[in-house]
Amino acid sequence: MTRPSMQSISPFFIVSNVDQTIAFYCDRLGFETRFKEPDRNPFFAILGRDAAQLFVKSEDGVLPMPNAKRHPSMRWDAYVYAPNPDALASEFTNKGVAFSAPLRDTHDGLRGFEVGDPDGYVLFFGRPRE
Repeated sequence: MTRPSMQSISPFFIVSNVDQTIAFYCDRLGFETRFKEPDRNPFFAILGRDAAQLFVKSEDGVLPMPNAKRHPSMRWDAYVYAPNPDALASEFTNKGVAFSAPLRDTHDGLRGFEVGDPDGYVLFFGRPRE
């Protein structure tokens, strides 16, 4: 029997302001808004770029909790597979994106870089080293 496949996974971040998050991911990282509810002052949105996708939601009184706030050594909240991290880093640099860790070969066999969003979530964009 053939095992059913899965195609992707979408992190779900609790954010302080959905409009602010949409602006960061779309204007700086090249994502698009695939869905938001409601259209004005949204509390929920789905953002995506190619096969990468992110769900974001805000709720009064609920604070964002990036992994690094829970434990300093748990830096990443999402790993985004990028076949050409060098080209992506160049694109982001040209858009003025600040990296929380520069493009490099990591000690654990990856090549990529980190970007922090307005709520402190850290995304690693990269791939296994060749």
